[in-house]
Amino acid sequence: QVQLQESGPGLVKPSQTLSLTCTVSGASITDGIYYWSWIRQPPGKGLEFLAAISYTGATYYTPSLKRRASISRDTSKNQFTLELKSVTPEDTAVYYCARDPQAGGLGPPRGQGTQVTVSS
Repeated sequence: QVQLQESGPGLVKPSQTLSLTCTVSGASITDGIYYWSWIRQPPGKGLEFLAAISYTGATYYTPSLKRRASISRDTSKNQFTLELKSVTPEDTAVYYCARDPQAGGLGPPRGQGTQVTVSS
């Protein structure tokens, strides 16, 4: 059974870069046919797709964040990472990593989520 676990800083100051890592167990991130995604849920809102990386390493981004977001992977550690530059308070959300058979999918399965607050 695949399990995903997010890790990140919790609190980030405006204009800084947010870096989140998802550690995967029970499956390999190079297994066909899945996409490994980052999604978030701002306070009072629904789930929002941010970025995904495929089992081949191809990357996909939501258009509104493409200039600020970067997704990468470390296959030796079975991890994938999201970097989000120039964060603002509007980036405050619970961030999840997920696996989905489609790019842009929201899972499940998903990790338990990690709260990220952008505040000075």
